Amino acid sequence: MPNIKSAIKRVSIIEKKTAKNNMIKTGYKSAVKKFEQAVEAGNKQEANELLSLATKKVDQACTKGVIVKNTAARKKSNMAKKLNSMK
Repeated sequence: MPNIKSAIKRVSIIEKKTAKNNMIKTGYKSAVKKFEQAVEAGNKQEANELLSLATKKVDQACTKGVIVKNTAARKKSNMAKKLNSMK
């Protein structure tokens, strides 16, 4: 545990930032999972709507710095491939 006042402040700030990052990461992961469940169920209409929501969440996570730009692009590309490969 830090003794210096500035170090104590940094610990509390890091905890807040970590909680915010985890919230953003959880949001985009759950959006992607909902999309994948809709694809597995074969519901193309719902999957199409969830794709736009998941893409938005992935972009937000990328903008906030939670995930890297290339990771976001790869996730969006894989989701689009899954939607296009549906019957």
